[in-house]
Amino acid sequence: MMSLLKTTVQQPLLLQQLQLQQHSMPMHSSSFISTNTTNQKKKSMSNRRALILCCSGSNTSSYSPSPSISTTTSAPPIIKRRKRYRRQYPGESIGITEEMRFVAMRLRNVKGKKYTKDSLGEDEEEDENLASDNDGDDGGVTWQPSMEGFLNYLVDSKLVFNTVERIVDESSHVAYAYFRKTGLERSEALEKDLEWLRQQGFVIPEPSSPGISYAKYLGELSEKSAPLFMCHFYNIYFSHIAGGQVIARQVSEMLLEGRELEFYKWEGNVAELIKDVREKLNMLGEHWCRDEKNRCLKEATKAFRFLGQIVRLIIL
Repeated sequence: MMSLLKTTVQQPLLLQQLQLQQHSMPMHSSSFISTNTTNQKKKSMSNRRALILCCSGSNTSSYSPSPSISTTTSAPPIIKRRKRYRRQYPGESIGITEEMRFVAMRLRNVKGKKYTKDSLGEDEEEDENLASDNDGDDGGVTWQPSMEGFLNYLVDSKLVFNTVERIVDESSHVAYAYFRKTGLERSEALEKDLEWLRQQGFVIPEPSSPGISYAKYLGELSEKSAPLFMCHFYNIYFSHIAGGQVIARQVSEMLLEGRELEFYKWEGNVAELIKDVREKLNMLGEHWCRDEKNRCLKEATKAFRFLGQIVRLIIL
């Protein structure tokens, strides 16, 4: 009886304990699950931080190369090449007329050492025997003019000056317009001299081969190249002024009893006249390329050759 009563009393207590246990179990499991979830989140966040730190560390290292890498991958230093300047031709700094003057001096000093082919540049390739045609120097033979030869010289000179002055006056090329009425013109003076000689009883000959050849060459050249023609233009007047005075004095003393021809007279200061032409040609030459100037230097040798052949008529 007592055992039955004890059992009956204990059963409700056991039931209450069971109920309490059932109610506490879900709470305990949920707290356990939540704890596990929190731990996993913390672990995931720590792993993510580690990954970010690792990646950031790798990126940082990629942007800061080590000294050894920069040394091996850097480009070699750039070495600037020195700018080489072309050697100027003699007289080039002054102008084309000064360059032609050096050509004339070379031709006058072929046998000397002061002016050589190399001193005029590699483009100056004219044969040195042109100098022998530029004057009356025949290896030391005395210069003896003849009246017949002097008349041929005057007639051929008149043909050349007529040709040059006609081309300059009649051409439509703008370059020629600057050289009209320079005061150096010789055609009218030569006409007066030949008329006076005719009155003295001398027979005036027809133009000879040197004058005809040169006049024809000038006419053809004036249509092809103004710079090359102007080279001849300048050298014709310059040669007559520079060398003509010596010829005039010797011929006047030997053949004309001291008479001075009109061919060797100018109105005004001839030095100033040729200076004005020189300055204009130098200004014009500033617009020429180096190749055109080199061809002008070659034409200068041709001009001296043609003029030398005409001068040599005096002693033939």
